Amino acid sequence: MQTQPLVIVRNDGANLLVRAVYFVLVGWWLSAVWAVIGWVLCITIIGLPLGVYMLNRLPQVVTLKPQRTDAHVTPAGQVVYTSAKQRPFVLRAVYFVLIGWWLSALWIAAAWALHASIIGMVLGFWMFDRVPAIVSLGR
Repeated sequence: MQTQPLVIVRNDGANLLVRAVYFVLVGWWLSAVWAVIGWVLCITIIGLPLGVYMLNRLPQVVTLKPQRTDAHVTPAGQVVYTSAKQRPFVLRAVYFVLIGWWLSALWIAAAWALHASIIGMVLGFWMFDRVPAIVSLGR
């Protein structure tokens, strides 16, 4: 019996031109507002879940970059969606309380300043992609 290779399908979202136009017209200013609101919500107990959700979605707000999920098509034709396995909740919560809340504020401010300049734009985008990991060790 011959087995077929595993096919991996990725959703990269909108094409580069659409993402670039979105960034120039909307993403650069909306990301600042979104980040500030998300971070302020994170320092309140009631707003914490929504704040973490907002900061985890920051890469999508900046450039319409979708969350990464992989769809594996098995030889039997089944589609299996996978995402990265998260670290334990307690570890992520302790990290957020001790480090994530203040480091994320510095990280986001630096990323926004870099992506607002032509010279640091690539580094700024890379930093925005890492915000979920900085806030709560999200993968």
